[in-house]
Amino acid sequence: MKNKALVILGPTASGKTSLALNLAKHLKIEIISLDSALIYREMDIGTAKPTREEQESVPHHLIDICDPAQSYSAANFREDCIRLVDEITKRGALPVICGGTMMYYKALVDGLSPLPQTDPKVREKIASEAQVYGWPKMHERLKDVDPVSYEKLNPNDKQRVSRALEIYEMTGRAMSSFFDTKTDSCPFERLEFILLPKNDDREELRKLIRKRFELMVDNGLIDEVSKLKSRGDLNLDMPSMRCVGYRQVWEYLDGKYDKNEMVEQCVIATAHLAKHQMTWLRGSLSKDQNYLVKKRLNIGDPDNLKIVLDSLKEFSLY
Repeated sequence: MKNKALVILGPTASGKTSLALNLAKHLKIEIISLDSALIYREMDIGTAKPTREEQESVPHHLIDICDPAQSYSAANFREDCIRLVDEITKRGALPVICGGTMMYYKALVDGLSPLPQTDPKVREKIASEAQVYGWPKMHERLKDVDPVSYEKLNPNDKQRVSRALEIYEMTGRAMSSFFDTKTDSCPFERLEFILLPKNDDREELRKLIRKRFELMVDNGLIDEVSKLKSRGDLNLDMPSMRCVGYRQVWEYLDGKYDKNEMVEQCVIATAHLAKHQMTWLRGSLSKDQNYLVKKRLNIGDPDNLKIVLDSLKEFSLY
């Protein structure tokens, strides 16, 4: 029999963690974080990391596993998640994958393309050229060598433009050509629950985002970023410091914004992230993938826990 895992997906500030923690009051679970920000140590407030008490009340995985100077990929997540689902199942608990990093989840469900490993020398060469010509000009180079990536990528998305140019320079092949071959699909069965605003009311979600971020500032987010900045080995090009909120507070500390402007920029950036997450999630609802259950939940609905528990009863998981 295949292993089974419950999955709670949703945009930022949608109540995913709260639902998972309430679920733990009714059955034996272990939570696997599906969040590209929670992996970092020393980044607690701005990532809305579960508290020490919450983490002690329910086993959590893939939290605080990297220093902010390190990187962690979708491929790393896929490997770790598959291993953890098997280990948790063998302990007699239900794995609960909870979060909103859709890139990670897509890698888990759809598999990964076998892209070549990064070559630091090639990457450094491309970065040096970009300093001279700018990323929009570098993006133009893709027009002839990788037209698919040229059409898909934003000219200012330096991370992905750099990767596409790097792969072409290393292999003589377009990055898009590697996407035709993928690793195996998800090896375990999933019960998916997707949190979305009722009637797609984005304004209500935006209010939740603002309230949560203002609370983060009150709880010491500025001091948290200041300590990270003072380490001296971090910069805004690193994945950790590109996390929503951290970049804007760093720029506030540099004098780019006043405090009110910084808060507004963070709310806008978080709402933009939530919009992308919701677009992906709505598309996921209509896809015929390998799952046992796929249900939409309304953010803030007091019946969400009951809906999840009733669904688990169908498979004798509760």
